[in-house]
Amino acid sequence: MGKDAAIQKEGLDFVTKAEKYKYSYHFTWMGRPIIQYPQDMIAMQELIWKVQPDLIIETGVAHGGSLIYYASILELIGKGEVLGIDIDIREHNRVEIEKHPMFKRIKLVQGSSISDEVMQEVKKVSAGKKTVMVSLDSNHTHEHVLEELKLYSPFVTKDSYLIAFDTVVEDMPENFFTDRPWGKGDNPKTAVHEFLKTNDDFVIDSSIQHKLLITVAPDGYLKRVK
Repeated sequence: MGKDAAIQKEGLDFVTKAEKYKYSYHFTWMGRPIIQYPQDMIAMQELIWKVQPDLIIETGVAHGGSLIYYASILELIGKGEVLGIDIDIREHNRVEIEKHPMFKRIKLVQGSSISDEVMQEVKKVSAGKKTVMVSLDSNHTHEHVLEELKLYSPFVTKDSYLIAFDTVVEDMPENFFTDRPWGKGDNPKTAVHEFLKTNDDFVIDSSIQHKLLITVAPDGYLKRVK
């Protein structure tokens, strides 16, 4: 399917057309809005089960659905915790996350994901963890994501993954996101490609986007190979 340009285009067309209906907002996981495409969440489940991480770090909390999703997979595995970081964890979201059964595997940190204070907390939580996975899903500007990639990549262990969500912004029409500070030429995908110019510890695992067809993270699934 990766070599079939027509079907790959159809997948992108779906994302573009569905976005006007806020497709990613249609789904919940164990009662919390997940704000992700189901296709990408299936891919994340496969990676979590394969990697068996002791820690998953996620920047961008929103309603907490993806945190709870990752925590529930770890619960089935029988080990691991999720560290959720957001510059603004709304009180009503914090209340719902903290009372959820999966909160026992979740730790929340409020602050900018690229601040010194937050990085100190990340270092503390990740200390001694043998296997670590990272998911970046906060501010989607090139500058911010590139800084996240530089700061969080060292925590990712060999054969694990660093995932940058919403790289699809680069592939969507010009001026599609008129109410956001990111857009074509300034987004997670441009940051990923800039990051990879100077870091050969990671490679794009394109097999994931090729099998998904519908994804918000093309070129965003990065595997640590050394």
